[in-house]
Formats: sequence, C-alpha cells, structure tokens
Amino acid sequence: MSAKKNYNLFARQALLADGWMQNALVSWDETGTITNIASGQNPGADKVDVLIPGMANLHCHSFQRAMAAMAEMSQSKSDSFWSWRKLMYRFVHTIAPEHLHDIACLAYMEMLESGFTSVGEFHYLHHQINGNAFDDPAEMSHQIIAAAADTGMDLTLLPVFYAHSGFGGKAPSPQQYRFIHDVDGFLRLLQQITSHHKDIVLGMAPHSLRAVTPDQLYELLTARQSGPIHIHAAEQQQEVKDCMAALGVPPVRWLLDNVDISPKWCLVHATHMQDDEIRDMARSGAIAGLCPVTEANLGDGIFDGASFLSHNGQIGIGSDSCVRIELTEELRLLEYGQRLRDQARAVLAPVGKSVGGNLFRQAAIGGAVALQQNSGTIAPGKRASFVSLDMTQTNLSGRKMDAILDGWIFSCQRPAIEHVWVSGTQMVKNGYHKNHEAITRAYKDLLKKILHKDM
Repeated sequence: MSAKKNYNLFARQALLADGWMQNALVSWDETGTITNIASGQNPGADKVDVLIPGMANLHCHSFQRAMAAMAEMSQSKSDSFWSWRKLMYRFVHTIAPEHLHDIACLAYMEMLESGFTSVGEFHYLHHQINGNAFDDPAEMSHQIIAAAADTGMDLTLLPVFYAHSGFGGKAPSPQQYRFIHDVDGFLRLLQQITSHHKDIVLGMAPHSLRAVTPDQLYELLTARQSGPIHIHAAEQQQEVKDCMAALGVPPVRWLLDNVDISPKWCLVHATHMQDDEIRDMARSGAIAGLCPVTEANLGDGIFDGASFLSHNGQIGIGSDSCVRIELTEELRLLEYGQRLRDQARAVLAPVGKSVGGNLFRQAAIGGAVALQQNSGTIAPGKRASFVSLDMTQTNLSGRKMDAILDGWIFSCQRPAIEHVWVSGTQMVKNGYHKNHEAITRAYKDLLKKILHKDM
C-alpha cells in the first residue's frame, strides 16, 4: 500500500488553536486532515504571511441571494420583517431546481471569497412551483448539495420542517406550499437525502415554534436523534408576543423548559430574550446563530451579546438572507450594534483583549460546533480549512497577531482575502474563486430571466 501524500504550507504567522505561532509549517494529508504543525520552513512548501482558520457560515437561505436589495422600496410607514416576507414569498415562485443550483453556487463562491469555508444551508424550498412534490422529494436538496460540491464548500444541510403559518397549528397559506411537509413526508425526505449522499453532514431544522407544533417537534426529535438541530427563535417581537399568547412563555424559554437543549442545537437570532433566558441558554451550550447584516436589514433588533458572552455563551455568524455576503461585516456590525445600544466601546471582548481577536475566535469555534464540522481551529486532526490574508493592504501593514484581526475586521477598505483552502483543496487564489468567471456568468444570465417574471 502506498503512503498517503502530504501537503505543506508555511505561514510567517498562524492563528492556531492555542494561540499565534511564528514560522508555522502546517501539513495535511490527501484526506484534507491536518497531520502536523511544526516550527520552521520547508523549502518545497508554499508560503503565506498570515494564516487563520476558515469560518463557518451557520445560517443561510441561499436562494434569497437572488432577491438581494429588491425590498428596499418603501411600501408604508409600517414596513417590517413581515412586509419583506411577502416579497420573499412571491419570489420563491420563480425558482426552478436549476435556478437554485446557480444561485447557491454564486452565494457559496462569495462566501469562500469572504473567508467562509463551511455553510449551514437552512433549506426550506422543497416542492415544485405549484406546490406539488417532485417525483424525487429531495430534488431541491440535490441542487444545494451539487452547488456545494461544485464550489468546494463544506456543507451542513439542514432541511427545514415547516407545517403551519402560525402558532396553534394554523393552516399554511398558499404562498407557503413550496415549504410544507407533514412529519412522515419530512422523514421520507431525510431518508432520501441520506440514501443518495453519504459525505455531507445532515441535520434538520424545525423552522420555528410558530411553524411547528410541540407535538410535531417531539415526534421529529424522537425519530431523528443524530445531527445538528437548528431553529429560528425570538427573531421578532411579534413572534415573542404570539408565542406567549399560545404557549404561555417566550420561545427561547419554552425550548429550554421543554426540550433537551444542548450544543447540538443552534437557536438562530435569539434576539429578544429576557435575562433568565440569556443565562440559561448560555448554560445549555446551545449556539446563538447571529446574522447581524440581515437582522439590521430586516429591522429585527440587537442581540444582547455582552450579557450572553458574560455567561460563557457560544456564538456563530451567518449570512441568512444573503443580502450581502461579507464575513468581516457580520463581525463588525455585531460589535457596533452593541456599542450603539450601550454607548460604549470594545463591548464584546474581555478587558485587555482584542475585540477582533475575541469575536473571530468565538464565531469560528461556535460556528463549527453548530454545523458539526471538524474545523474552526488550525490543529492536528482538524480539517485543513484555512484562509490567508493579504498583508500588503495599508491597514494590515506591520501588524502582528490579534492586531491583524482588528485591522481586517474594523478598517480594511477592500477585501483582504488572499487564498482559501477547504479540506486541503485551494478554492480561492489571489482573492478569486477558481471558477469565479463561469459561476458569475451563469448567475447573471439567470437573473436576466427570473427578474422579468411577474412576482
């Protein structure tokens, strides 16, 4: 049997699991797993200035990338998430399977060029445009999986169970028919995905407590006990009010009191929580899935990051509606939202620590946990998924260690991503995905078709 081939990369500075290392030689094998990290150069190794872990994008609805900025026309003085949702519901009725593939390719390519190396696809666009099931119930899931493979993105697929339009088992509206399953149909979908795809992380996503009854949630959790579980919770104040009216307590409180919440759970947004919910969610180990750009775009509110982190809570970031895909903007807006609310500076870092360094580490590790991806840090046994930064940028010049992350997140005027590797394979070189032109061309051609349809 022939020996496994090894690959090497030399970094003048590398952010490892236990801190920064100077003159680090990172080695990995043909499976894409890091085998060794040593000090010193290898004459045959490629060289970079700064190497950092790839980031997990833990919450994405990739099809919404194609409707980015389409909802920026004021409709009334009461525009909100709910008026935005009406446009989204019209838009989903333009998306065929081949369209979903091309849109997801563009979204994943942009993520990779931004420094994300894995994605959690919160996937609820399951059925045909007329609402009928496809002959293969996993047809749309296959398109997402193909897009991840075609772009080289590590994927955690989170098929969404969506059954109702509101609390109390309210019947779905016709605009929601592409999303809707009963429990048996949803479990068949998961089985179909499993039978065709052995090499992805498969979880599930009960959409929200308004779209899933307690009995349905219990049935799903009993039937499928492996894989990550993601759920929208407390994104909107109206959702919290409706939950209290229907279930007697806010959504995060209900989940904590009625379900075995653990680190396999990601509560997406969790924006509107009371103090006891913040404390107990942090203690549970569940990941807070934060999407600051989308939350700002939709007017959701500001997550209380300072309190959550003070209780040792775990966070990750996602691009959600994909109105703008930019890793540093998610982290920057997360911190700036806290500053604006509290009229303070350097909120999301312990005293004496770098804000950028703390935010990046928290999100990279928490996101990997939420997606059950073996990444988030650079260490032996982890996936060789990492990013090099372009240190020729003015605002990075001369910086070392966490000051690099502060400069990148808070002051760079243009993208600073140099190269990106996913599970040992280089997907981005000199800032561009290796298939950038072809993916972009296909996406532009698609937009010319679907944006002329009557929505």
